[in-house]
Amino acid sequence: MENNTHLRGRFAPSPSGRMHLGNVYSAIISYLSVKSRGGEWVVRIEDLDRQRCKPENAALLLSDLDWLGLSSDAPIIYQSKRDDIYAEALSKLAARGLTYGCFCRRADILSAQAPHESDGRVVYSGKCKNLSSSELLALSKVRQPATRVVVPNADIAFTDGHYGKQCINLAHHCGDFIVRRADGNFAYQLSVVVDDAAQGITEVVRGRDLLTSTHQQIFLYQQLELQVPQFWHLPLLVSDSGVRLAKRDKVPDMSALRQMFSPEQIIGKVMFLAHQQPSDLPMTLSEAVGIFSWNNVPMNDIALSL
Repeated sequence: MENNTHLRGRFAPSPSGRMHLGNVYSAIISYLSVKSRGGEWVVRIEDLDRQRCKPENAALLLSDLDWLGLSSDAPIIYQSKRDDIYAEALSKLAARGLTYGCFCRRADILSAQAPHESDGRVVYSGKCKNLSSSELLALSKVRQPATRVVVPNADIAFTDGHYGKQCINLAHHCGDFIVRRADGNFAYQLSVVVDDAAQGITEVVRGRDLLTSTHQQIFLYQQLELQVPQFWHLPLLVSDSGVRLAKRDKVPDMSALRQMFSPEQIIGKVMFLAHQQPSDLPMTLSEAVGIFSWNNVPMNDIALSL
Protein backbone atom coordinates (compact mmCIF):
# COMPACT_ATOMS: atom_id res chain seq x y z
CA MET A 1 0.00 0.00 0.00
CA GLU A 2 1.33 3.41 -0.97
CA ASN A 3 2.00 5.80 1.93
CA ASN A 4 0.81 9.25 0.96
CA THR A 5 -0.47 11.48 3.73
CA HIS A 6 -0.95 14.30 1.21
CA LEU A 7 -3.99 12.42 -0.07
CA ARG A 8 -7.16 13.24 1.84
CA GLY A 9 -10.67 12.01 1.18
CA ARG A 10 -13.88 12.71 3.05
CA PHE A 11 -17.38 11.57 3.87
CA ALA A 12 -19.82 14.46 4.26
CA PRO A 13 -23.27 13.18 5.23
CA SER A 14 -26.37 15.23 5.96
CA PRO A 15 -27.90 14.26 9.33
CA SER A 16 -31.51 14.44 8.17
CA GLY A 17 -32.12 10.88 9.33
CA ARG A 18 -30.40 7.60 10.11
CA MET A 19 -27.95 6.26 7.51
CA HIS A 20 -29.13 3.38 5.31
CA LEU A 21 -27.06 0.88 3.32
CA GLY A 22 -26.64 3.30 0.41
CA ASN A 23 -25.05 5.88 2.71
CA VAL A 24 -22.88 3.21 4.35
CA TYR A 25 -21.75 1.99 0.92
CA SER A 26 -20.61 5.53 0.01
CA ALA A 27 -18.88 5.99 3.36
CA ILE A 28 -16.97 2.71 3.14
CA ILE A 29 -15.89 3.15 -0.49
CA SER A 30 -14.74 6.73 0.15
CA TYR A 31 -12.68 5.39 3.08
CA LEU A 32 -11.19 2.51 1.12
CA SER A 33 -10.37 4.69 -1.88
CA VAL A 34 -8.03 6.98 0.03
CA LYS A 35 -6.82 4.53 2.69
CA SER A 36 -5.76 1.99 0.05
CA ARG A 37 -3.23 4.60 -1.12
CA GLY A 38 -2.05 5.56 2.36
CA GLY A 39 -4.05 8.78 2.65
CA GLU A 40 -6.29 10.32 5.29
CA TRP A 41 -10.07 10.22 5.61
CA VAL A 42 -12.12 12.88 7.35
CA VAL A 43 -15.77 13.40 8.26
CA ARG A 44 -17.79 16.58 7.82
CA ILE A 45 -21.38 17.03 9.00
CA GLU A 46 -23.40 18.88 6.35
CA ASP A 47 -26.13 20.32 8.54
CA LEU A 48 -26.83 23.58 6.73
CA ASP A 49 -30.56 22.89 6.76
CA ARG A 50 -31.20 23.52 10.46
CA GLN A 51 -34.84 22.46 10.22
CA ARG A 52 -34.16 18.98 8.84
CA CYS A 53 -30.73 18.28 10.33
CA LYS A 54 -30.93 17.69 14.07
CA PRO A 55 -27.98 17.38 16.50
CA GLU A 56 -29.30 14.04 17.74
CA ASN A 57 -29.19 12.70 14.18
CA ALA A 58 -25.58 13.83 13.83
CA ALA A 59 -24.69 12.06 17.07
CA LEU A 60 -26.30 8.83 15.83
CA LEU A 61 -24.50 9.14 12.50
CA LEU A 62 -21.12 9.48 14.20
CA SER A 63 -21.96 6.55 16.47
CA ASP A 64 -22.77 4.41 13.43
CA LEU A 65 -19.51 5.34 11.71
CA ASP A 66 -17.58 4.53 14.87
CA TRP A 67 -19.36 1.16 15.12
CA LEU A 68 -18.23 0.38 11.56
CA GLY A 69 -14.65 1.33 12.45
CA LEU A 70 -14.68 4.46 10.28
CA SER A 71 -12.87 7.10 12.31
CA SER A 72 -11.97 10.58 11.10
CA ASP A 73 -8.29 11.49 10.83
CA ALA A 74 -9.04 15.15 11.60
CA PRO A 75 -11.47 17.06 13.82
CA ILE A 76 -15.04 16.84 12.57
CA ILE A 77 -16.51 20.12 11.37
CA TYR A 78 -20.18 21.10 11.28
CA GLN A 79 -21.39 23.34 8.48
CA SER A 80 -24.01 24.95 10.70
CA LYS A 81 -21.17 26.63 12.60
CA ARG A 82 -19.38 28.06 9.56
CA ASP A 83 -21.67 30.80 8.24
CA ASP A 84 -18.98 33.49 8.67
CA ILE A 85 -16.60 31.52 6.45
CA TYR A 86 -19.22 31.04 3.73
CA ALA A 87 -20.15 34.73 3.93
CA GLU A 88 -16.51 35.64 3.29
CA ALA A 89 -16.44 33.45 0.17
CA LEU A 90 -19.72 34.97 -1.01
CA SER A 91 -18.25 38.46 -0.54
CA LYS A 92 -15.35 37.51 -2.82
CA LEU A 93 -17.79 36.49 -5.54
CA ALA A 94 -19.81 39.67 -5.04
CA ALA A 95 -16.67 41.82 -5.27
CA ARG A 96 -16.09 40.36 -8.73
CA GLY A 97 -19.62 41.26 -9.80
CA LEU A 98 -20.63 37.61 -10.01
CA THR A 99 -23.70 37.66 -7.74
CA TYR A 100 -27.15 39.21 -7.70
CA GLY A 101 -30.34 38.98 -5.69
CA CYS A 102 -33.11 36.77 -7.02
CA PHE A 103 -36.70 37.25 -5.86
CA CYS A 104 -38.18 34.43 -7.95
CA ARG A 105 -39.98 31.57 -6.26
CA ARG A 106 -39.52 28.09 -7.62
CA ALA A 107 -43.14 28.05 -8.77
CA ASP A 108 -42.52 31.23 -10.76
CA ILE A 109 -39.52 29.69 -12.48
CA LEU A 110 -41.36 26.48 -13.29
CA SER A 111 -44.33 28.30 -14.76
CA ALA A 112 -42.09 30.41 -16.97
CA GLN A 113 -40.07 27.46 -18.25
CA ALA A 114 -41.71 25.45 -21.01
CA PRO A 115 -41.06 22.77 -21.86
CA HIS A 116 -39.33 21.63 -18.67
CA GLU A 117 -36.14 19.60 -18.83
CA SER A 118 -36.94 15.89 -19.14
CA ASP A 119 -34.89 15.03 -16.03
CA GLY A 120 -36.68 17.60 -13.86
CA ARG A 121 -33.92 20.20 -13.94
CA VAL A 122 -34.86 23.85 -13.74
CA VAL A 123 -32.79 26.11 -16.00
CA TYR A 124 -32.93 29.63 -14.58
CA SER A 125 -33.51 32.35 -17.18
CA GLY A 126 -31.62 35.11 -15.39
CA LYS A 127 -34.82 37.11 -14.95
CA CYS A 128 -33.60 39.01 -11.87
CA LYS A 129 -30.12 39.74 -13.19
CA ASN A 130 -31.07 43.05 -14.80
CA LEU A 131 -33.71 44.42 -12.45
CA SER A 132 -33.83 48.19 -12.20
CA SER A 133 -33.24 50.02 -8.92
CA SER A 134 -36.95 50.71 -8.55
CA GLU A 135 -37.82 47.07 -9.19
CA LEU A 136 -35.25 45.93 -6.64
CA LEU A 137 -36.64 48.32 -4.05
CA ALA A 138 -40.23 47.24 -4.63
CA LEU A 139 -39.45 43.52 -4.52
CA SER A 140 -37.25 43.84 -1.41
CA LYS A 141 -40.27 45.19 0.48
CA VAL A 142 -42.20 42.01 -0.32
CA ARG A 143 -39.66 39.22 0.19
CA GLN A 144 -36.03 38.43 0.92
CA PRO A 145 -33.96 37.54 -2.13
CA ALA A 146 -31.85 34.48 -2.67
CA THR A 147 -28.36 35.08 -4.08
CA ARG A 148 -27.36 33.65 -7.45
CA VAL A 149 -23.95 33.41 -9.07
CA VAL A 150 -23.54 34.35 -12.73
CA VAL A 151 -22.33 31.46 -14.88
CA PRO A 152 -20.60 31.74 -18.25
CA ASN A 153 -21.94 30.51 -21.55
CA ALA A 154 -18.99 28.14 -21.79
CA ASP A 155 -18.14 24.52 -21.17
CA ILE A 156 -16.89 23.33 -17.78
CA ALA A 157 -14.99 20.07 -18.18
CA PHE A 158 -13.29 17.59 -15.88
CA THR A 159 -12.22 13.96 -15.92
CA ASP A 160 -13.98 11.78 -13.37
CA GLY A 161 -11.78 9.07 -11.90
CA HIS A 162 -14.41 6.43 -12.66
CA TYR A 163 -16.65 7.75 -15.44
CA GLY A 164 -14.05 9.64 -17.46
CA LYS A 165 -14.44 12.91 -19.37
CA GLN A 166 -17.45 15.07 -18.40
CA CYS A 167 -18.44 18.37 -20.01
CA ILE A 168 -21.39 20.69 -19.38
CA ASN A 169 -22.29 24.23 -20.40
CA LEU A 170 -23.68 25.70 -17.16
CA ALA A 171 -25.69 28.42 -18.90
CA HIS A 172 -27.61 25.74 -20.77
CA HIS A 173 -27.65 23.10 -18.04
CA CYS A 174 -28.82 25.13 -15.03
CA GLY A 175 -28.29 28.83 -15.59
CA ASP A 176 -27.21 31.13 -12.77
CA PHE A 177 -27.51 29.03 -9.63
CA ILE A 178 -28.24 29.80 -5.99
CA VAL A 179 -25.36 30.17 -3.54
CA ARG A 180 -27.44 31.53 -0.66
CA ARG A 181 -31.09 30.80 -0.10
CA ALA A 182 -33.74 33.39 0.65
CA ASP A 183 -33.98 32.09 4.24
CA GLY A 184 -30.33 33.01 4.79
CA ASN A 185 -28.93 29.48 4.67
CA PHE A 186 -25.95 29.03 2.39
CA ALA A 187 -26.40 26.61 -0.49
CA TYR A 188 -24.68 23.27 -0.74
CA GLN A 189 -22.78 24.21 -3.91
CA LEU A 190 -20.92 27.02 -2.15
CA SER A 191 -20.41 25.41 1.25
CA VAL A 192 -19.05 22.14 -0.12
CA VAL A 193 -16.43 23.98 -2.18
CA VAL A 194 -15.32 26.18 0.71
CA ASP A 195 -15.14 23.27 3.13
CA ASP A 196 -13.34 20.85 0.83
CA ALA A 197 -10.68 23.50 0.27
CA ALA A 198 -10.46 24.35 4.00
CA GLN A 199 -10.08 20.68 4.94
CA GLY A 200 -7.42 20.03 2.29
CA ILE A 201 -9.56 17.48 0.45
CA THR A 202 -7.73 16.06 -2.57
CA GLU A 203 -10.38 13.54 -3.65
CA VAL A 204 -14.16 13.42 -3.47
CA VAL A 205 -15.91 10.05 -3.66
CA ARG A 206 -19.71 10.12 -3.86
CA GLY A 207 -22.72 8.78 -5.77
CA ARG A 208 -23.08 9.45 -9.48
CA ASP A 209 -26.34 11.32 -8.80
CA LEU A 210 -24.06 14.25 -7.92
CA LEU A 211 -21.98 13.93 -11.08
CA THR A 212 -23.51 16.86 -12.96
CA SER A 213 -23.38 19.18 -9.94
CA THR A 214 -19.60 18.82 -10.03
CA HIS A 215 -19.42 21.35 -12.86
CA GLN A 216 -21.06 24.02 -10.71
CA GLN A 217 -18.60 23.31 -7.93
CA ILE A 218 -15.60 23.41 -10.26
CA PHE A 219 -16.78 26.80 -11.50
CA LEU A 220 -16.85 28.06 -7.89
CA TYR A 221 -13.41 26.58 -7.16
CA GLN A 222 -12.09 28.51 -10.14
CA GLN A 223 -13.74 31.80 -9.21
CA LEU A 224 -12.53 31.54 -5.59
CA GLU A 225 -9.04 30.48 -6.79
CA LEU A 226 -9.14 27.21 -4.85
CA GLN A 227 -7.54 23.89 -5.72
CA VAL A 228 -9.98 21.50 -7.43
CA PRO A 229 -9.92 17.95 -6.01
CA GLN A 230 -10.09 14.75 -8.03
CA PHE A 231 -13.66 13.48 -8.31
CA TRP A 232 -14.68 9.83 -8.29
CA HIS A 233 -18.35 9.00 -8.69
CA LEU A 234 -19.92 5.71 -7.68
CA PRO A 235 -22.69 3.71 -9.30
CA LEU A 236 -25.78 3.96 -7.12
CA LEU A 237 -27.39 1.23 -5.08
CA VAL A 238 -30.89 0.94 -6.48
CA SER A 239 -34.03 -1.08 -5.80
CA ASP A 240 -35.16 -3.92 -8.05
CA SER A 241 -37.17 -1.32 -9.98
CA GLY A 242 -34.06 0.81 -10.54
CA VAL A 243 -34.92 3.58 -8.06
CA ARG A 244 -32.06 5.03 -5.99
CA LEU A 245 -32.16 4.07 -2.33
CA ALA A 246 -33.31 7.02 -0.22
CA LYS A 247 -34.01 7.72 3.45
CA ARG A 248 -37.67 8.35 2.71
CA ASP A 249 -38.06 4.81 1.34
CA LYS A 250 -38.52 1.75 3.53
CA VAL A 251 -34.85 0.79 3.36
CA PRO A 252 -33.30 -0.78 6.48
CA ASP A 253 -31.41 1.94 8.32
CA MET A 254 -28.47 1.57 10.67
CA SER A 255 -30.75 0.91 13.62
CA ALA A 256 -31.95 -2.28 11.91
CA LEU A 257 -28.63 -3.10 10.26
CA ARG A 258 -26.78 -3.03 13.59
CA GLN A 259 -29.25 -5.54 14.98
CA MET A 260 -29.05 -7.86 11.98
CA PHE A 261 -25.35 -7.75 11.09
CA SER A 262 -21.85 -7.27 12.49
CA PRO A 263 -19.58 -4.54 11.07
CA GLU A 264 -17.59 -7.22 9.25
CA GLN A 265 -20.75 -8.57 7.62
CA ILE A 266 -21.75 -5.11 6.38
CA ILE A 267 -18.24 -4.43 5.07
CA GLY A 268 -18.26 -7.82 3.30
CA LYS A 269 -21.64 -7.02 1.77
CA VAL A 270 -20.43 -3.64 0.49
CA MET A 271 -17.28 -5.23 -0.94
CA PHE A 272 -19.43 -7.77 -2.78
CA LEU A 273 -21.77 -5.07 -4.13
CA ALA A 274 -18.75 -3.07 -5.33
CA HIS A 275 -17.35 -6.16 -7.09
CA GLN A 276 -14.34 -6.35 -4.78
CA GLN A 277 -14.97 -9.97 -3.77
CA PRO A 278 -17.00 -12.81 -5.34
CA SER A 279 -19.31 -13.29 -2.36
CA ASP A 280 -20.52 -11.33 0.65
CA LEU A 281 -18.32 -13.13 3.15
CA PRO A 282 -17.55 -11.01 6.24
CA MET A 283 -14.40 -8.91 5.98
CA THR A 284 -12.54 -6.59 8.31
CA LEU A 285 -11.92 -3.00 7.32
CA SER A 286 -8.16 -3.59 7.12
CA GLU A 287 -8.71 -6.59 4.84
CA ALA A 288 -10.94 -4.46 2.62
CA VAL A 289 -8.31 -1.71 2.44
CA GLY A 290 -5.77 -4.30 1.29
CA ILE A 291 -7.76 -5.47 -1.74
CA PHE A 292 -9.80 -2.44 -2.84
CA SER A 293 -9.41 -1.40 -6.48
CA TRP A 294 -11.38 1.12 -8.53
CA ASN A 295 -10.76 -1.11 -11.54
CA ASN A 296 -13.31 -3.56 -10.16
CA VAL A 297 -16.07 -1.06 -9.30
CA PRO A 298 -18.90 -1.48 -11.83
CA MET A 299 -20.03 1.32 -14.09
CA ASN A 300 -23.75 0.50 -13.96
CA ASP A 301 -25.97 0.98 -10.94
CA ILE A 302 -26.19 -1.95 -8.55
CA ALA A 303 -29.57 -3.57 -7.93
CA LEU A 304 -30.20 -4.49 -4.33
CA SER A 305 -33.00 -6.87 -3.38
CA LEU A 306 -34.89 -5.42 -0.41
